Amino acid sequence: MPQAAASSPLISAAELAQLLAGEDPPTVLDVRWQLGAPPMRPEYLRGHIPGAVFVELESELSSAPARDGSGGRHPLPTADAFARSMRVAGVSNARGVVVYDAASAMAAARAWWLLRYFGHRRVAVLDGGLAAWMQAGCPVEREAPLVQAGDFEARPGGMPLIDADGAAELAARGVLLDARAPERFRGEREPVDPIAGHIPGAVNLPSDRNVDQSGRFLAPRELVEGFRRAGVGDDVAVGAYCGSGVVAAHEVLALELAGVRAALYAGSWSDWISDSRRPVARSALDSPDRR
Repeated sequence: MPQAAASSPLISAAELAQLLAGEDPPTVLDVRWQLGAPPMRPEYLRGHIPGAVFVELESELSSAPARDGSGGRHPLPTADAFARSMRVAGVSNARGVVVYDAASAMAAARAWWLLRYFGHRRVAVLDGGLAAWMQAGCPVEREAPLVQAGDFEARPGGMPLIDADGAAELAARGVLLDARAPERFRGEREPVDPIAGHIPGAVNLPSDRNVDQSGRFLAPRELVEGFRRAGVGDDVAVGAYCGSGVVAAHEVLALELAGVRAALYAGSWSDWISDSRRPVARSALDSPDRR
């Protein structure tokens, strides 16, 4: 089981407030997003963490989907495109970055993963998001800040990444976690993609089980217990997927908190089903029971 870095990828509202009041404050990115909803810039302008820059997941943390569906609904941006977006947002390689969304980190984890994958070494997710910030009594502002362009250079390879073949291999010889809701995993309901089901051999562990009702991540020991029930253990290769690779990044983040370095299948289910030759499972019985 590959080990994750010792330092936590999370930051609390109190810790962030202290950093923002210091001499070397981090760059803060507001990445609020909801699947199928319009861009959330209006919500950002109604109130955000002081100095935070809004980043749109659909256009800046993803590239345009391919016509044949390969790459999934939210393909990874190219290194050049991502670097440009991050520089416009004020991101520099040597300066820390904090990312947040409304509460649960489902979108913030995408930004965290991309920054890590493209080589940034100092990235943290605000645990509990904007809701935790406001609950702590910290201030918000409405004006978009004037941003000094950063110097971020994107270098791919900072986090493990797999394609469809790699996902199939993990499902057969390691642990491939499906982060979607159970009914989608079982093929009983599919509200987004044209084909229902899951990758044969995958284990369902919905990402919302990694957080409490407020959107904050569970304690590492609780995460470890949950992942072990799903088959994650020593000397076991681990990967995660979801519908389009966004929520799966949240699973990877939770695994990181549990001390596990996991691979992301970025294309996820929407990429898997783009090739009709790939098998589809539609029952929990089609996957090993490791819970």
